[in-house]
Amino acid sequence: MSYAYDDQNIFAKILRGEIPNTTVLETDHSLAFRDLYPQAPTHVLVIPKGPYISYDHFAAEASEAEIVDYTRAIGEVCRMEGVTLTAGDGFRMISNAGADGVQEVPHLHVHILGGRALGRMLAKA
Repeated sequence: MSYAYDDQNIFAKILRGEIPNTTVLETDHSLAFRDLYPQAPTHVLVIPKGPYISYDHFAAEASEAEIVDYTRAIGEVCRMEGVTLTAGDGFRMISNAGADGVQEVPHLHVHILGGRALGRMLAKA
């Protein structure tokens, strides 16, 4: 499958500095920032700086350095926000992909949510 990245998406514009954000963490290959419409006391988005649409795209095409950096950035955000199991009561990490996954921005991102009980992820069938 070929992935066609849209460099006009909002996260690409944030990475280029065209749209401001409230940065939580920036590394060589990743950027974490606060969600504008938080759904929990902790709601941080973590994105890779490379042009990846979804996690499967990222896993297939990112360099090892990008993959390690992104994974560690997610862990560091959880630590910084106090939601790890050693510092808090846990968190939820969500990454939506494609139409069925209700992905709104076509740039890989994970939502780190925590700071309260979040309930079930999906209703029981």
